[in-house]
Amino acid sequence: MTILFFTISMNSQEKLPYYKIPKIKENYTAQNTVARMVDGLGFRYYWSTEGLRAEDLAYQPKGEGRNCQATITHIYDLSNAMLRLTKTDFKQEKEKDKMTFAEIRKQTLLNFQALSNSIKASKDLAEFSVEKEGKITIPFFNIINGPIADAIWHTGQIASFRRSSGNPINSKINYFSGTIRE
Repeated sequence: MTILFFTISMNSQEKLPYYKIPKIKENYTAQNTVARMVDGLGFRYYWSTEGLRAEDLAYQPKGEGRNCQATITHIYDLSNAMLRLTKTDFKQEKEKDKMTFAEIRKQTLLNFQALSNSIKASKDLAEFSVEKEGKITIPFFNIINGPIADAIWHTGQIASFRRSSGNPINSKINYFSGTIRE
């Protein structure tokens, strides 16, 4: 029974994006560069959240601030903000309040993948700038230094939280190549 569960668990994990960073042509356009930032975020988020235990999710540093689960939910919210701000139409499987940790994790990874694909397919990043009444109110640069950078920051917090709660990230990860040694 345990072996069957482990096999099913491993197969479901392989279906999630960002186990490895996807291959991309070495074509340094603005779109590919930003999409690669999102892919790097997805890879780091995948491994920061992989194998979290209940005690990891409940971990909160001393003082005020979010616990690990609340930080993960915040990153999910940021991923939805990125989709909305870039006009990337991507269906959410469930309402956030009805999602488990595993479902929030999966949806966040899928959101990052949809955002990356949308950015790669665009002709000009300026098309993602938010306009109101013919005026740009949020330039695309603000999406980079806003929700994208914030999600990278918080993903690092999750890595720190899990290390502090006694569950460090897999040491076989290569962040430079976006791969994992098997």
